[in-house]
Amino acid sequence: MITGPAWSQKLREEIGKAVIGQDAVVERMLVALLANGHVLLEGMPGLAKTLLIKSLGTALGVQFERIQFTPDLLPSDVVGTMIFSPKDGAFTPHRGPIFANLVLADEINRAPAKVQSALLEAMQERQVTIGGGTHPLPVPFFVMATQNPIEQEGTYPLPEAQTDRFLFKLIVDYPSAEEEASMMQRWGQVTQQPELVAASSGGELLALRAEVDRMHIAPVVQGYILALVRGTRALAEAKDGAKRYLSFGASPRASLSLFQSGRALAWLRGHDYVSPALIQELAPDVLRHRIGLTYEAEAEEITPDQIVARVVAQIPVPAP
Repeated sequence: MITGPAWSQKLREEIGKAVIGQDAVVERMLVALLANGHVLLEGMPGLAKTLLIKSLGTALGVQFERIQFTPDLLPSDVVGTMIFSPKDGAFTPHRGPIFANLVLADEINRAPAKVQSALLEAMQERQVTIGGGTHPLPVPFFVMATQNPIEQEGTYPLPEAQTDRFLFKLIVDYPSAEEEASMMQRWGQVTQQPELVAASSGGELLALRAEVDRMHIAPVVQGYILALVRGTRALAEAKDGAKRYLSFGASPRASLSLFQSGRALAWLRGHDYVSPALIQELAPDVLRHRIGLTYEAEAEEITPDQIVARVVAQIPVPAP
């Protein structure tokens, strides 16, 4: 059986043919694949978010589909619709682009509520409803979505129920000066993107998940996960005149996400067990989209990551 570092390395090498840098984001995306979770990428335009997800789909060797979200998008454009056949007078389902292993929801916050509700069923139940009948989605199935943090016109804020379905919310930052210089050297005179080949497969990914499920996570680390998640709720329930920075804390899905992604990250790095340090490392990506800032926090320009850092600093780390 292939090891976590070896599997990670071969996928990283293939993705690196098209995308320079973003090593931390790539690692989190691989963790999400192993943990069977969806990912939301947020970043400024031009940071290769779409290219990164497309390259991941090619390197993974699974069926990939891209949906460009727009304000006039309809649910049938995503899940499909019923087509009438004059030959036999019957309706048959026409499957939409959601029937793929890896679905890129590009600029997801541009679609209206009806489209988001159709996508929500696919993300949570891994099935869709067409013409009153349910249709299971392929296995494995992932949604990797992108959104632009600065654009407001023609966008719809994602409902909390939907953002909670994302395992991670990853912040894609600008590349370093060295990485940007490498981009110019590599593609400055090239008109075509490099050809990527499959370095893995959906079947291999499903087999590797069984390895992840066998990763040991001690009871004290499980307790640490619960303490972190419940610490966000304690901030939302502050009383006796204490200033409240959160209107609501993280849901139980955050505990499950930290638990499973911790095991996936430990396996990916070749560790034998899940340590509190790995949980601390994953906490911002798991929690930043699951907590709600109050008006007071926004007025003081406090960010979700600062709140998560405060919670991590307050919760005692269990002894080894």
